[in-house]
This record gives sequence, structure tokens and C-alpha cells, in this order.
Amino acid sequence: MNTVFLDRPEGFDADTDSIAIIPVPYDKTSSWVKGADKGPAAIIDASGYVEWYDIQTRSQIHERGIATRDAIECDDGPEALAELVQSAVRREFEAGVFPVLLGGEHSISIGAIRAAAERHDDVTILQIDAHADTREDYHGSKCNHACVMARAREVAPIVQVGIRSIAPEEAATIDESRVVFAHEILRAQNDAWIERTLLKLSKKVYVTIDLDAFDPSVVPATGTPEPGGLSWLHVDKLLTAVAEKADVVGFDVVELCPAPGHHASAFTAAKLVTRFLSEIFSRRH
Repeated sequence: MNTVFLDRPEGFDADTDSIAIIPVPYDKTSSWVKGADKGPAAIIDASGYVEWYDIQTRSQIHERGIATRDAIECDDGPEALAELVQSAVRREFEAGVFPVLLGGEHSISIGAIRAAAERHDDVTILQIDAHADTREDYHGSKCNHACVMARAREVAPIVQVGIRSIAPEEAATIDESRVVFAHEILRAQNDAWIERTLLKLSKKVYVTIDLDAFDPSVVPATGTPEPGGLSWLHVDKLLTAVAEKADVVGFDVVELCPAPGHHASAFTAAKLVTRFLSEIFSRRH
């Protein structure tokens, strides 16, 4: 079992790492299939089998220095978790280190989003997800996984991509001018949907990626799969365009729910992290 991201070789100085991988194995508010708390370890393990060389950027992201932090453990509710995560991400920002959080269910993103908004007054939160997650409260909590983007829009503008499942109360409050629905992407004849997304972003962006944004044929191992989702190419092209246009200040990948026979899902998540990091850092000098 690999316990550090990319199974990084010896000889790197943790004091000069540019990137921090922060596992958050939390799964207390999941609505359906449990097991997202096993997601961070599965992604880190799978990352040991991702090739270091990135073809598109002709780079090796591990050369930038990647530290794998101790997991953020929390036995309390999502409100307490949000405070722990916010403090952890704040420390990374203060140290000049780029934070990447691995969930865990989507409630782990709330603290990271708050830290990003606290640090950058001009940040936009880009959500790639099947679900809107804009309920004001759910199951007695305002920090439930179904409320992530309701909490996000309290501190920063949001843009939502890949959405294909919303509750009636969400339909009444969602700002469709800032949403690119999955069916629009799947029916598109060109990449105009990407340009539409980019136009809504500020210069600084925090990205939260729920793996159920992908079609279940691509990532079946998630707790709330939703048909009609995005392909690897859709997400990769969008993230590449975002990295080219904006200053990405951090991101998270959440909702992997490891399942027997579906190890490709963990590998896809690990590859997604390395691809996005490669695109972000290939543009930094």
C-alpha cells in the first residue's frame, strides 16, 4: 500500500515542497452508499502507479515537491470538520504551499473554500459535480455534503459545471446564468461551454471536483452515481482551460467510494490530480 502521493522517490526536501496533499477521510453525512472515508487512501495508493511524466505538459509534477500530510481526522459533525480543514488549509496558504484535498465526502470542501475566500478576496469557486449541493440545510446540518455550494456562495461567487440532479428547493434558488448543465455539454457541437464557464471566473479560482461529475461508466465507484455524466476528455479539457486562464489557488477531489473490482476509479482520481497539477504548475515560473 503506497502511503505518499505518487510514491515519491527519496531525496526530496519536505521543507521546500510546493504542493501539499491533504487526506480528509470523512464520511459522516453521506446520503446513500458509505465508504468515502476510504477514498483518500485509495487515491494515494493508486497514485503510486501513475507515471511521473505528463505528456501534455512535458513535465514531471513530483519535481515541484509534493508533501503528503497526515490525514485530518474528525469524529464530530461537519461543522467541526469545516473548522479543522479551514485551519489546515490556512496554514498551507501562509506557508506558500499549494493545497490539494482528497476526500472523503463533499462536506470536506467547506473549510477549504472558506480558507480560499479568506485568503483571496477575488476568488471564484468552480464546482464540477453531478449535484447542485445548494440546499440551505440537510438532515439537520448546514454543512452537510448537500449544502456545500450554499456555504460556498456565502463567501464567494460560484460557477457550477456538469450539474444534472437538483432538488425542487434548489431549482428555485439556483442561478442558471452561472451553471453549465451536463445535458448542455453532452449535446454541444464545440467547446463553447468551456468558454462560457471561463467568462464567469475571476482571476483566482478554487476548484472542487466531485467524482460523480463523471459518467458512471468512467467512475463507477462513488456513493451517489448519476447517469448522463461527463467524460474524461470533457473534464480534462475544462481543467486545462481553467489552468491556462486563471490562477488556481487550490482544489479538492471528493466522493471516491472504493468498491471491489473498480480500482480504475481510484486510478482515474489519482491521474486527475496529477494532470491538473501538471497544467497548473507548467504555467508557473
